[in-house]
Amino acid sequence: MTGGRGGGLLVAGTTSDAGKSVVTAGICRWLVRKGLKVAPFKGQNMSLNSFVTREGAEIGRAQAMQAQAARVEPTALMNPVLLKPGSDRSSQVVLMGKPVGEMSAKGFFGGSGGSSPGKALHGGRQKELFEPVMACLEELRSTYDAVICEGAGSPAEINLRRTDIVNMGVARAAKLPVVVVGDIDRGGVFAQFFGTTALLSPEDQSLVAGYLVNKFRGDVSLLEPGLDMLYGLTGRRTFGVLPYAHGLGIDEEDGLRVSLRGTVRESVVAPPVGADVLRVAVCAVPLMSNFTDVDALAAEPGVVVRFVDRPEELVDADLVVVPGTRGTVRALAWLRERGLADALARRAAEGRPVLGICGGFQALGERIEDEVESKAGVVDGLGLLPVRVRFGVEKTLARPVGEALGERVEGYEIHHGVADVRGGEPFLDGCRVGSVWGTHWHGSLESDGFRRAFLREVATAAGRRFVPAPDTSFGALREEQLDRLGDLIEEHADTDALLRLIEQGAPTGLPFVPPGAP
Repeated sequence: MTGGRGGGLLVAGTTSDAGKSVVTAGICRWLVRKGLKVAPFKGQNMSLNSFVTREGAEIGRAQAMQAQAARVEPTALMNPVLLKPGSDRSSQVVLMGKPVGEMSAKGFFGGSGGSSPGKALHGGRQKELFEPVMACLEELRSTYDAVICEGAGSPAEINLRRTDIVNMGVARAAKLPVVVVGDIDRGGVFAQFFGTTALLSPEDQSLVAGYLVNKFRGDVSLLEPGLDMLYGLTGRRTFGVLPYAHGLGIDEEDGLRVSLRGTVRESVVAPPVGADVLRVAVCAVPLMSNFTDVDALAAEPGVVVRFVDRPEELVDADLVVVPGTRGTVRALAWLRERGLADALARRAAEGRPVLGICGGFQALGERIEDEVESKAGVVDGLGLLPVRVRFGVEKTLARPVGEALGERVEGYEIHHGVADVRGGEPFLDGCRVGSVWGTHWHGSLESDGFRRAFLREVATAAGRRFVPAPDTSFGALREEQLDRLGDLIEEHADTDALLRLIEQGAPTGLPFVPPGAP
C-alpha cells in the first residue's frame, strides 16, 4: 500500500452464492476496523436488487452493502456494469449507473443482439467494457488503502473467459491476488477448489493464492486432513474455515433467480410487544426487484413475513405487499393467472391493507401505457388506485426525502414508469385510497418512525392488537450484521496472511495444477 496505489484482493467463488458477497463485506469491515480506508468493487454484476447512490447512479445493492461495511459512501465506481434481467435471455445494461440499452445474453457475451445499447458498448461486446471497468478500479486504488473486489459466478467458466471483466480478467490486468470461496454446506467443496484451479490457465493460476471454506458446521479438526491433502494437490493453503452463521442478513444478488430463503432474516428477534402478531404476505411476482424492501418489516418483533403465489395464502394476511418488478405488465398477467388479482380486489373492497411498491404500485393503478419495458401498449391495471402510468425511455433514479403519516421518510427510486396520480390521499410520491397504499419509493420502510406509524395503521385496519416495538432501529440491526461479518473474518480467517496478500500480492512460485484451461 505504497506509492499512491492501494493494495487489493479479488474474492472469487467456486459457484454463485458461495459466499463472495459475505466474505467481501466481512473483509471490508475487518480492514476498516483496523483503521484502513477500504472500498468494495465488482466490475460486472447481474442483479434485480439495486440501489441508487447519492449522485443518482444505479448499482447493485450488494456493493452498496459492502460500502456500508467499509463505512464509505457507495459510488458508481464500485459497480461500473450492472445487468438487470428482463427475461431468461436479455438484460438491461447499466453502465456507470445509467441504463444504456437492452441486450441479449449472446450479444453481451460475444455474439450479435441488442437494441441501441449506446456507443459505450460498441456493438454489444462485453469485452468493450473492460477498459472502463479497469479505469474505475484504478481510480479506487488511487484513493483507498485497499480495494476488495468481488468476482461473479466462478472464475472457471471457461466459455466466458475470453471476455471476462469481473473474475480473472480483472485479476490479471490489475495483478490482484485471488482467494476462492467455497460453500461446504452444499458438499463437494474439495472437488470445487481443485477443479476451479485446474481449469485455469497457468497465468491465471499464478494469482490464485488459496481458498476460504464457508458455512462449515461441526468440528474443524475433522476437516483438517482434507485441507492438508488439498494443499498437497494444489500447493495452495486454505486461509480460513468460516462457520455456518445463522441470520446473516445481507443484501443479495439474484440474477434471474430470487433466493426467497435469503430475503427474510433468520435472526432471532424479540417477542411481540402487543397481544397479536402481524402477518405480511409478499406476492412473489416474476422478475421481482428490490425484495429487500420487506427486510425492515421482517426485523420488527411480532411481524411475520412470507412470500406467496396462491390466493389462499392471502386469506389470513394482515398486509399484502405487491413488490417491485422488472416486468410490470408480466407481473400483472401473473397476478391475474394465479387468481391473486381477484384476491387483492376483494381485500381492497373489504378495507384490508395492501401496499404496492414501485412496479407493484404501477400494477395497482388503472392503466399502464408501456412502449418501453414490455412494449405491450395500453394494459389495464388492477384499478385499486386512481393512477395512470406511462413508461418513459428515461429512467428515474433518485434519493427522495419526504414525510408521510407525520414521520420523515427517506427512500430511493428506480423506475421507467411515470405516475399520473388522479385522486386519493397523498402518500409519498403516490397515493392512498382506504387501506390501499402505493408508492415508487423503495427503502421507505427502513425509516423507523414511518415504519412504526405505518404498522400501527395496518394493525388498526386489520383489527390486530399489534404494537410496534418502540426501539427497533433497522440501521443499528444492519450495523450489527456487518460487524458479525467482520467478526467471522477476524476470528476464523488467517488475517495476517490475508493482509500480506492485499499488500504484497500473490506469492511467487505457486505450482501449476494440470490440465489448465482447454
